[in-house]
Amino acid sequence: PRPYTPAPDDIEARLAALTGLSAEPRPGQRAYALSAATAFSPRRERDRPNLLLAEAGTGIGKTLGYLAPASLWAEQAGGTVWVSTFTKALQRQLDAETKRLPDTAEPGVAPRVVVRKGRENYLCLLNLEDALQGGFTGRAAVLAHLVARWAAYTRDGDMVGGDLPGWLPTLFRRNGSTALTDRRGECVYAGCPHYRKCFIERSVRGGSQADIVIANHALVMINAARGRDEGGAPTRLILDEAHHIFDAADSTFAVALTGQETIELRRWVIGPEGGSRGRRRGLAARLADVASYDAEGAAAIAHARDAAGLLPADEWLKRVVQDEPFGPVEALLGAVRAHVFARAEDGKAADADAGYGLEAELAEPDGALVEAATDAAAALDSLLKPLNRLGKRLEAILADAPDWMDGPARARIEGAIGSLQWRTDLLSGWIALLARVGGPGNPDFVDWLAVDRFEGREYDMGLHRHWLDPTRPFAETVLKQAHGALLTSATLRGSVGEGWAQAEARTGAAHLEGPVQRFEAASPFDYGRQAEILIVTDVKRGDIAALSAAYARLIEASQGGALGLFTAIRRLRAVHARIADRLARASLPLYAQHVDPIDTGTLVDIFRDDMRASLLGTDALRDGVDVPGHSLRLLIMEGVPWSKPTVLHAARKLAAKAEDGGGNAYDDAIIRARLAQAFGRLIRRADDKGVFVILSSAMPSRLLGAFPPDVPIRRIPLDEAVIRVSERLGFASGLVHQGSVQNSPVSEF
Repeated sequence: PRPYTPAPDDIEARLAALTGLSAEPRPGQRAYALSAATAFSPRRERDRPNLLLAEAGTGIGKTLGYLAPASLWAEQAGGTVWVSTFTKALQRQLDAETKRLPDTAEPGVAPRVVVRKGRENYLCLLNLEDALQGGFTGRAAVLAHLVARWAAYTRDGDMVGGDLPGWLPTLFRRNGSTALTDRRGECVYAGCPHYRKCFIERSVRGGSQADIVIANHALVMINAARGRDEGGAPTRLILDEAHHIFDAADSTFAVALTGQETIELRRWVIGPEGGSRGRRRGLAARLADVASYDAEGAAAIAHARDAAGLLPADEWLKRVVQDEPFGPVEALLGAVRAHVFARAEDGKAADADAGYGLEAELAEPDGALVEAATDAAAALDSLLKPLNRLGKRLEAILADAPDWMDGPARARIEGAIGSLQWRTDLLSGWIALLARVGGPGNPDFVDWLAVDRFEGREYDMGLHRHWLDPTRPFAETVLKQAHGALLTSATLRGSVGEGWAQAEARTGAAHLEGPVQRFEAASPFDYGRQAEILIVTDVKRGDIAALSAAYARLIEASQGGALGLFTAIRRLRAVHARIADRLARASLPLYAQHVDPIDTGTLVDIFRDDMRASLLGTDALRDGVDVPGHSLRLLIMEGVPWSKPTVLHAARKLAAKAEDGGGNAYDDAIIRARLAQAFGRLIRRADDKGVFVILSSAMPSRLLGAFPPDVPIRRIPLDEAVIRVSERLGFASGLVHQGSVQNSPVSEF
């Protein structure tokens, strides 16, 4: 891209064009847009991007605020700006907002704005062809035919959050629709007969030529880590919802050596086994022409296939549970399971019969686990070596450029090299993790063992490694590669008046040597007039009947329009089961994540369109949900959103205490951020009004800094809260002691 810094007058003119001439003046948005231009100035030193941390309160209009300078820079510099979000809801909102950009694209030229998601989100046409030709049977075949009809008219082939009806896949077997995507990395690239029509490749090609690419944090980090950015790494980044950078990096840069991960690798290498039909194409099938041309490459493929035979196979979980493992990796999983159950049962909070996942620190492992880890590491190394040799042979073939290598063949081999690099990096990470078993620990990482369970049923197990501070690899692979980056959020610092140290630590800015610019714009809303916070003091913790009664009465008081947030799916389901019929009799529809077989985006759309409806959900609804107006007027939290006491959380909390000299600063900062994000769902416009209710007398006063300073906060019993909700939201009062929730005595209301 050419060096170019958007001029203030041009930014203001573009912002006016985006907002419309009739829009009321928004000084905060104007200041934000001018400040955002910092990220588009030419970089002065390598590895020192122009970095701006910008906190823009709800109502500032940050989306159009950063699109103004971003679109100008893309036009004049000839570069691409990647705008990244954490939630799909904001990604959809961004896609809609970019429709306001002036259309300067010529006919036949790539669109100015492209939405990019991970490959696993898009329909794979080759998988669809396999399904239509007999790979799917029964009800799954019906799904394949319906998806085929949709594929003829879809905008972009996005099966997750795109224009495929969110309720459609729920009518069929679990994971039926995901079998039609490329979630295993089996793509044959230019070797596919559908390559030119491929939705994934169309998105990739469009992104390399677009002005604006809308992506998510995970894709940005994965592409940077794997070096797979087509057209080069983006030089200008805008990371919205930047308060989630820590969580996104935590997932992206983690290592998990589990049964499910290893069997997926086996299938990627070997392909179909036991006469099975369908989609999976093994390494030999994907590189058949290479094997016929290059003897060394063919030998490497054969050796890799043999070594992959030592990985877990179908029915691995059954064999491990029955203590009849096949191969060294299944034996390792069995040793992990035995170790976790032995250690967890000694812990005060780890009841092996409780039905939840169990975990144990990787400390002082017994001899059986150490021996199993040694054998498994040798098996993984026997697979890593031929894959490395194959990668080198493919690079040599590319350099030789034989006569048979046309453009599609070259693209396919380049794709294969990238896929191999991904797997060799994965194997290297696993081997390094196994070296930790019985060996010295690494202070940069947190390692533990886990048995994953859902409703009492085991479904996976293995070893896990996370960075103690995942923003370190994020800063190294993403921020340092950029020339300019804007990290922005309405709750970047977590609470009103808090300094920037926490924001810099959780965004990776603290790991950069160059100066960091900061910008702050408070919300223009009059929270003292528009909102009220009620802390209910008489709902006993752990009493599902009382909790259900509180939800029912508050929703009746507001006549719907309530968003209920839970920290546990089990409690969400229990409350929904107790109150749904009661509310339905009052013509107050109740929807819920993890209950209604509908994707979250569709649930939010239904909730937005019906002012008497209410919606229950978990973390996904705490962020990125934009429901302005009367449709959302009451927000109920079941309690303080404390962090789960995991091995990883305990390690980070201990490290923070060692650095800060003790106290609860680490936990408090996380909780304040969650409360601020939840409160931000309530007031979205200047004419909104609403009530925020926390059903917990244990709400510490030190956490109230998460809320705007002018919003009134009251600690009151449930009866008074019901009346306050009714009065503030303009409905008739007198709702105390009415009706009862199933299995709940009236005395608990």
